[in-house]
This record gives sequence, structure tokens and C-alpha cells, in this order.
Amino acid sequence: MSKLLRATLLAATIAWLPLTAEGAAAGTFDIDPVHSGIAFFIDHLGFSQVIGIAKEFSGSFQFDAARPAESSLDVAVKVAGISTNNSQRDGDIQGADWFNATEFPQITFVGHEFKAADAKSGTITGDLTIAGVTKPVTLDVTFNKEGQNPWDKSHVVGFSARTSIKRSDFGMKAALGMIGDDVSLVIQVEGRARS
Repeated sequence: MSKLLRATLLAATIAWLPLTAEGAAAGTFDIDPVHSGIAFFIDHLGFSQVIGIAKEFSGSFQFDAARPAESSLDVAVKVAGISTNNSQRDGDIQGADWFNATEFPQITFVGHEFKAADAKSGTITGDLTIAGVTKPVTLDVTFNKEGQNPWDKSHVVGFSARTSIKRSDFGMKAALGMIGDDVSLVIQVEGRARS
């Protein structure tokens, strides 16, 4: 084995060692919707970024800090719970030109490939399904903390994630040129270990 290969393997191992500190535990974690959030940003006529949030979502993930590559993630967002703080616009985006909520009431993301970049960051690649169209998407993920919640003593893991998608890739082409094609996603997740 070459020195370079040994050094690379050692660095990859050391990078994840801080996550295996005392208190870390492998297991299934349910996303806590009270302390998690999904927001998106989309250009409006070049003047501003409209901000939207997902008010209703659920999911779970498998996580073991010692073996992050074996993690799994499954999230569902209720389209009817998407809000841009304007009832008329929210009604429009539920329609057939956008999310088509009647036919496709959920957005889903299933993560299937996890790669660590260093002790605190990495990527999750998975299948994002919007309006019946599935595309691969990679999230840039930051590991925030794993430990005990001091109030209820539950075991919690926290992550932050970001990505950008093109809405046209999912068939949403209404008002392109006026309303942006690129959509930025910002995600905050706290997961509580199942007892």
C-alpha cells in the first residue's frame, strides 16, 4: 500500500472520529418537526427572492457516526403545507402548472449515498420526487451535534443542509424568465432517537 493511500485512509478515518465521542449512538432517528425546518428561495423578477417554507413534513433516518456511509434518509413533505406567506400565490403553486398537489400531494426525498468530506461536513445524494418527476439531487450537509437533550433527556442528532435545484427539471416551467428557475433549499434537521 502506498504512503499516499495509507495517508488518505487514515485521514478519512480520523475525520469521523469526533462524531464517535461518548454519547454517540447508532440507530433510527425520527425528524422532530418542531425543531426542524425546510425553506426555499426563488427569484422574483430580479427584484427579490421569494421565501417559502414547508409547514408539514415528516421522516426518519438511520445514523451511526462510526459508519456514516451506511446511513439512510427518507423524508416526505406535504405539498398543501407549502407556504410563501401569500394565500393567492400559495393557491397558484398548488395548481397543475406548479406542484399539482391534487395529483401529487407529496414531495419525497430518499437519500442513498453518503460521503464524508471531513469531521463536520459531507454530502447526501438521493432521489427527489416533485410532481411525479424523480431526479438525483445532492445535499451539502453539515453535522451540527449529537447528544442528549437536557430538557427531556432524549438522544438527538442535528444537521444543516443546502442544495439548489432547477424547477424546470421537475416540469414546473410556468413564468420562466420572470420567476427564477433555480431554487435554493435550506434545511435544518433535529432527529430524536427511537426508544
